[in-house]
Amino acid sequence: MNDLKAASIATLSKITIIGVGLIGGSFAKGLKEKGLAKTVFGFGHNESNLQKAVALGVIDEYSTDLQKAVQDSDFIMLSVPLGVMKHLMEQMQPYLKKGVIITDAGSAKSSVIAAAQSAFGSLPAHFVPGHPIAGKEKSGVDAADAALFVDHRVILTPTEQTDTDAVALVAQLWHALGANVESMSAQQHDEIFAATSHLPHLLAFSLVDMLNEHQELGNVFPYTAGGFRDFTRIASSDAIMWRDISVENSTAIVKWLKQYQASLSHLTEMVEKQDRDGLQQLFLGAKQARDKHIKK
Repeated sequence: MNDLKAASIATLSKITIIGVGLIGGSFAKGLKEKGLAKTVFGFGHNESNLQKAVALGVIDEYSTDLQKAVQDSDFIMLSVPLGVMKHLMEQMQPYLKKGVIITDAGSAKSSVIAAAQSAFGSLPAHFVPGHPIAGKEKSGVDAADAALFVDHRVILTPTEQTDTDAVALVAQLWHALGANVESMSAQQHDEIFAATSHLPHLLAFSLVDMLNEHQELGNVFPYTAGGFRDFTRIASSDAIMWRDISVENSTAIVKWLKQYQASLSHLTEMVEKQDRDGLQQLFLGAKQARDKHIKK
């Protein structure tokens, strides 16, 4: 893992945001407030959402025509579900300006790199895969926040073909938005986030689904307190996005699901045996680890 230091800030003529939701919208709004682009241009298929983005000051202009959105653009951010990355890359490829820098905000990097390889025929030197580790359980442009990335990590996973100047420019934009930028391989990224992000989301979705209108318990949700609500908050996340993450990073996610199943089996056995010492040791070890490494 390597820290990436900020280069000198440059003002770009046209930045295009493909997918003006929470992440894309927050990125766009931050760049506008910092004056890092003469024009922040939005693309999507929902025109009312794009009109709202203009009204909220998230973007300057928009189009539902992909050619108009990407032509003459200096920088393109792909902030869309993983399942449509390849299609969008294929569609925009004929209209790209030479040397345009392309990055993304996808939560699984190996699949995005594979999509770029397939769509472009080879990996473009100015393609910089990225993943901002920030968000909210609410999605959509209404939730866009220019300060969303402040003191949050952004992981870049450049390939052997990626131009170092392109990496530096992407890093400088993220630094300007207050993010802490690091670099690692796509494989390492996908393993880490399968365990620390994808697994918890799937567990939260699964728990809420299991208890929803439960045949034995009925509607239990009026009786939930802080612990349940804290644990399941992320089950309010976007279903399409998490469907695609589960599919595109399935190998790593399945690995960690199976490891968690083994841990649950061990926990079940201790509870069945009323193993006070074992349970206390497990709970104390987990508490100490969280208190040491997670301050909030």
